[in-house]
Amino acid sequence: MTRNTRLELTWIGKENRHRLEPRILMEDQGLSHHAHAKRAGDLFDNLLIQGDNLLALKALQASHAGQVKCVFIDPPYNTGSAFTHYDDGVEHSLWLSLMRDRLEMLKSLLSPDGSIWITIDDNEAHYLKVLCDEVFGRANFIANVVWQKRYSPDVRVALSDAHEHVLCYAMNPDQFKVTRNLIPLGQDQIKQFRNPDNDARGPWKATDFTAAGFRPNQMYEIELPSGRKVTPPAGRCWRVTVEGFERFAADKRMYYGADGQSLPALKRFLSEMEGMTPWSWWPHTEVGHSQEGKKEMHGIFGKEDAFDTPKPERLLQRIIHIATNPGDLVLDSFAGSGTTGAVAHKMGRRWIMVELGEHAKTHIVPRLKKVIDGEDGGGITKAVNWAGGGGFRFCHLAPSLLEKDQWGQWVISKDYNPAMLAQAMCAHMGFTYAPDAQTYWNHGFSSETDFIYVTTAALTHEQLRAISEDVGKGRTLLVCCKAFQGAHVGALKNLTVQKIPTIILNRCEWGRDDYSLRVASLPDAPDLPVEEPVKARGRAADPEQASLFDEGEG
Repeated sequence: MTRNTRLELTWIGKENRHRLEPRILMEDQGLSHHAHAKRAGDLFDNLLIQGDNLLALKALQASHAGQVKCVFIDPPYNTGSAFTHYDDGVEHSLWLSLMRDRLEMLKSLLSPDGSIWITIDDNEAHYLKVLCDEVFGRANFIANVVWQKRYSPDVRVALSDAHEHVLCYAMNPDQFKVTRNLIPLGQDQIKQFRNPDNDARGPWKATDFTAAGFRPNQMYEIELPSGRKVTPPAGRCWRVTVEGFERFAADKRMYYGADGQSLPALKRFLSEMEGMTPWSWWPHTEVGHSQEGKKEMHGIFGKEDAFDTPKPERLLQRIIHIATNPGDLVLDSFAGSGTTGAVAHKMGRRWIMVELGEHAKTHIVPRLKKVIDGEDGGGITKAVNWAGGGGFRFCHLAPSLLEKDQWGQWVISKDYNPAMLAQAMCAHMGFTYAPDAQTYWNHGFSSETDFIYVTTAALTHEQLRAISEDVGKGRTLLVCCKAFQGAHVGALKNLTVQKIPTIILNRCEWGRDDYSLRVASLPDAPDLPVEEPVKARGRAADPEQASLFDEGEG
């Protein structure tokens, strides 16, 4: 009997998997927006997608697999407000399944040197940590950043929460350590640098000259200016060998206190500091707090039409700065009010955002237009000297490729024209859509010698033979057509002929546009026995809440 020795999180319905349809993206040029003038360095290939985020991530796999440098998501926090009438086990199971499916998709889009950052509160943080260990690998965990979201306690509760978690995982932790960026020194750090001895190199800070452990070549006596000789404290050694110490001393980088009697310390000059190693405590003074995020929203949308829980732009700036460089691609599949795209755009990064709700049009588009037109003066605009530029494409998911006819049979949707059908079939069959204007039968490729042809026509044997001759030796062609004639198609060795929709009929779920958790679609909870009254938990579900798993927190 084989035993599974792997430690993993289990929940009801974990084994259930969706068979997702690879949709294509359709641009709405009326909602796309670009700056009037193009300047050097401006980025125009940004993408805002309206639609179910699981289907959108599936759609992106064909074009963006392994290309995203940084994923930031601010998913629903599962506070219980939408699950008042459901058992806790069911609540957590639904949330975990929805998160697992999306995390696996996001992982497939991350580049080999990419990282993912997830904000979450205490309701699901610890479940999410174990789930992420399973999806990304426990060895790829980088840190649980603690973000101070409040600057004063909430007096309405017994113990006020002051923080949220930001879980960070990297595809390759060793590479991430090398490529991640240092963070700029803040005023509090700069104040620690002084120049009491008027060193010509400017302000400096004394740093510890010892290191943990015992290394024989780093255990030696140092004579202080006062003449006293010292050795490292118990359990520690000097940080360098005696040769290294002599180089520091010759360069006048050693400090022994104002009276020359203190243990040796090493001078670190402010002028030589490239930045500070990021750590896992992010106070609101450095990256903002929730109220700052709300004020930013009020400045953009007004107080009556703003989001309840937006993240401040400075928080996104910190994450994007650490994880990326200008030109890198940032993805947020819970776009909310569009903060991630706005900040990424101002910082010169490419971005993709996904949002299901209508506020993709009513909130995110107007916000990004202001950023592009240089009319957004809030957030990090002044800090990064943003003056406008660039653009984005607004896309929505195409409808399902197949629909049922009046007899209940699956047929190609009437919404699909020939070009859309060819693009969709490329996605289904694993081909890159790249129609050749000079070769009618070439709609895409899977390799340098393997191509695909999609048509709604019924092809005769003579037509197939002519195509085969045109393809020639050394190349192969997959022909997807409505029907074909001829009992000797197999003799055409360089062709594989398949019927539409038969070839794809059982590949995925058809006609499903929404994989989010909609409270209205959940079954009614059973009546509780009269003899077992239960105290209500949480807040009543919001009847206006459309979705819990496609609308980001901000």
